[in-house]
Amino acid sequence: MPELPEVETIRQDLSQKIINKKIKLVEVHKTNMIKDVKSKFINNLKNNQIIRADRIGKLLIFDLASGNHLLVHLRMTGQLIYVLKNDVTAGGHDWPQVDSLPNKYSHIIFHFSDNSKLFFNDLRQFGYMQIVNSQTKDEIKKKFGIEPLQSDFTWNNFKKLLAKKKSILKLFLLNQQMISGIGNIYADEICFRAGVLPDRRLNTLTETEKKKIFQTCQYIIKKAIEKRGTTFSNYVDSDAKSGNFSDQLKVYGRGGERCLSCRQEIIKKVRLGGRGTTFCPNCQK
Repeated sequence: MPELPEVETIRQDLSQKIINKKIKLVEVHKTNMIKDVKSKFINNLKNNQIIRADRIGKLLIFDLASGNHLLVHLRMTGQLIYVLKNDVTAGGHDWPQVDSLPNKYSHIIFHFSDNSKLFFNDLRQFGYMQIVNSQTKDEIKKKFGIEPLQSDFTWNNFKKLLAKKKSILKLFLLNQQMISGIGNIYADEICFRAGVLPDRRLNTLTETEKKKIFQTCQYIIKKAIEKRGTTFSNYVDSDAKSGNFSDQLKVYGRGGERCLSCRQEIIKKVRLGGRGTTFCPNCQK
């Protein structure tokens, strides 16, 4: 699933395409992909406008002119595909059904007053849309942890989170209630750059290691956003282009290959908390 850098790239791109456009019509073909009554969902969007595109962690938040908010989560195979005449741009997962639209995977379709369209395609139908008021939006946002590159991601706040937990490092990084937006790809890369094994217990980390992990969270996420995300499986940005951070990956997806840094060890892949995890036994301690 797209992680923070990929979702942020989609947010930035759609901000340039759909802001202040009037929603003329909404089609909902799969009600399991909306967390609302179908008629209510459609009526809340019809003749409305998206005035701002926001995000927290991996969750897209579109502010509506009515004062409500449209939440969008792409989950495993979701796509947001914007079409203006013959110009097609897509953000999310790059499976082939973007050339012919709508298709059997186009479960929700937004029609704008300028005749452009936004398709929410989802092969596995795990993604969803939901309209909430400001109070509910704020309550949802409170469930997310601090986020790299945001003002509350400070060394002091990070240390406090570490002090509360005795869990494994990688599982801590993946816990969205602790740190929001980091998934499997970036957790592995953060651990590698910090030189710490992903299965280390938090209470065994030295102060120097903690500081390195904190700084690396910021560095990796910042660089990934600059590179417009990682295309490892099937992610594309909203211009249907692959992310460039895949060229920077040191361990993720490289199990069984020689380490690019030390050239001595073979990158190992194990299961950790049910997630495939890659690391270098020589570079990480």
